[in-house]
Amino acid sequence: MDLHPYAGVYHTHVRVRTAARSKGEAPAARQRPTQAERSARTRSALLESAARGLSRYGYGNLVLEQVAREAGYTRGALYHQFKDKEELALAVVEWVDETWRREVGGLVEQQPDPVAALIALARGHAVYCRRDVARVAMALRLDFSGQDHPVGREVERISETLVKRCARLINAGRRDGSIPPGPPARAVALAFVGALEGAVIALAGQAPHDELLAARAAAGVLGLDSPPARPPTWIRSREPELAAQQTRGRSTAQRIVGLTWPATPKSGP
Repeated sequence: MDLHPYAGVYHTHVRVRTAARSKGEAPAARQRPTQAERSARTRSALLESAARGLSRYGYGNLVLEQVAREAGYTRGALYHQFKDKEELALAVVEWVDETWRREVGGLVEQQPDPVAALIALARGHAVYCRRDVARVAMALRLDFSGQDHPVGREVERISETLVKRCARLINAGRRDGSIPPGPPARAVALAFVGALEGAVIALAGQAPHDELLAARAAAGVLGLDSPPARPPTWIRSREPELAAQQTRGRSTAQRIVGLTWPATPKSGP
């Protein structure tokens, strides 16, 4: 006779575990994150915190201890990942570019035509910048304007890539008639990017209006929200064809942006 009050419980527990093992059922084990996973999580948190800091204060006023604290880590953890402020800023620029291309660029690639792609880019950029990182590129461009600095060069490279992408879409839209003729595609692309950046910065914290108004600002730069200025003589001979193209462009943008088109003013008597 077993006199210990918990002996029966113990033996039952042993029998249950033995039975489970005999059936090949391993006890559930809690998976702990690997060192690589913990390091990646730390790096991601520090990058997002640094992106917010650069967006708000710029490179010169960025305090690494504050970046670490806001991410929930120590300064030592930050220096374990990045040797100095320059390396951190370069990593932030790369991180912002990678996440933007994944979240916004992927959306752009899914669109059926150039106007839809450009408006999707504007909307997606506005949503992406709700993370309070909208000023990163602008702040770094201002910080390194006129300087030959690794961070400044990388920002300019990424910005130029975006401008070229927009210019290609603008040229494609002009070829299919969805975007009216106007200034050189590169000039329009520069204005498109500038208007978009300005809109999302001015409308920070005003979702969902930021997305709609960014799309409308982009459509305006593309010449889709008002009749084009009177064209030069060599274009006037093609006015019937261009008018048809402009009508197609308006219907596309109306469907995507929800604009109300102003009536074409009548000429005087």
